[in-house]
Amino acid sequence: MEGGKIKMERKELLVIVLIGLMLLTVGLQTIQIAGLAKAQVAPASAPAKATSSGSPVVPTNLQDLPSMVGGC
Repeated sequence: MEGGKIKMERKELLVIVLIGLMLLTVGLQTIQIAGLAKAQVAPASAPAKATSSGSPVVPTNLQDLPSMVGGC
């Protein structure tokens, strides 16, 4: 009888530890999301400014975009 009781306690302890880890993970993710909400993010669709020649200025991070996505 004693052997069955010890196994049950181990299972309960394992469940408690797993629930604790899950709660810790949720707490850390909540803190990260709150930090992202407070961070200032640049607008995704910033209008392109035209130069004196009339052609828009392309941001440097987008100049290599066609080769990154396999375009021409």
